[in-house]
Amino acid sequence: MSKDGLKVIITGSASGLGAASAAILAKEGAGVVINYSSSKKEAEQTADLCRSAGGEVVVVQGDVSRDEDCKKIVAAAASWGKLDALINNAGITKHNAHDNLDGLSAEDFQRIYSVNTIGPYQMVRAARALLEAGSQASGRASSVVNVSSVAGIAGFGSSVAYAASKGALNAMTLSLARALAPKIRVNAICPGFIDTPWFTKGRGEEVTNLIRQAVSTGSPLQVASKAEDIAEVVCFLARPQSAHMTGEIVRIDAGTHLIGYSMGRPR
Repeated sequence: MSKDGLKVIITGSASGLGAASAAILAKEGAGVVINYSSSKKEAEQTADLCRSAGGEVVVVQGDVSRDEDCKKIVAAAASWGKLDALINNAGITKHNAHDNLDGLSAEDFQRIYSVNTIGPYQMVRAARALLEAGSQASGRASSVVNVSSVAGIAGFGSSVAYAASKGALNAMTLSLARALAPKIRVNAICPGFIDTPWFTKGRGEEVTNLIRQAVSTGSPLQVASKAEDIAEVVCFLARPQSAHMTGEIVRIDAGTHLIGYSMGRPR
């Protein structure tokens, strides 16, 4: 792996996929801004792990639904004078059966969209100058990686509001890839099931076990992805190795889309 001193912001990186991505990049010598909204203890634990791996780490609290917090998160990277990558990983949901239309309020939609869709937009806007500085310094486009979901492709997942927010994020990825080229490239990943505490907390241990088993035995690749598995793709898109990729929506679901999502739940 190239130890080229990448400078990266990862939102929602106290645990799960964001933390796994931070750990991989830190081992490669990257400087990483770790962001959390409420999980300070977990964020500090992730920061310690990254520091022990040799990475330079800054920890900053902030809710990406708040524009002023997005600016604060980006300001934590200002001393570097550049950014090579922004990974928009922060996300929320409300678990609700898709046919239970009374189970989602306008406020639910607004909150989910504010984090999952508007948050990444605000982060890109706040980080644009540093990302462009990174492009100028390296001679290649800097990278934005949006963490979306197969729910945004298939209209499935934890709720209608969540699926809709991720579908909007996918569309926004294409819009921004056009608008910000050639200095900034923008891609998204769409994971399926990821075996993380985030999923278990929302679904419960019993349901998670059933889904884990269904994906492990029923998907074409017969694997249930862990955060570290998906983080490898996130980091690839953040690195120079993917320098000729922009406007891509990369599905990572162990091939579940080949047979349909009724046998397992997307992320």
